Amino acid sequence: MKGGVPTDGRGVRTDLLAAALKGAGWDLQILIDEDIKAAPEAYEVDVPDPNIDYRRVRNVAVYLERHATSLSLDPHDAAAWRAGDIAVFKDHVAVISDVRRPDGVPYLIHHEGPLQRAFEEDILTARSDLVGHYRMQ
Repeated sequence: MKGGVPTDGRGVRTDLLAAALKGAGWDLQILIDEDIKAAPEAYEVDVPDPNIDYRRVRNVAVYLERHATSLSLDPHDAAAWRAGDIAVFKDHVAVISDVRRPDGVPYLIHHEGPLQRAFEEDILTARSDLVGHYRMQ
């Protein structure tokens, strides 16, 4: 791992989000590091570490709450969900896919573990721990 970024082609749930945001022009590692320096009380981080802080779901959630647009948590509100939005769960994050079910509920693009068979899945309504839905602006 160099500078906190996995170099082995693997990673954790937040690494997928960081890569997706980087492809869209946002460097999550830098954004969270700068925000922790600007508002350490919001993050409750004892000793900031830019190599790891952006890889913690809690820190991602705090950053998004502070800087992204908060949106509907209703997965059936199809108009509220766009590809590229970010779903935050109690201990997980995912990117909203452009693929949808016939009823309009979007799929999630996420990384949940080494045994995961597909990274784009119809699981948004299967989870009961959705705590945030955000859009970067």
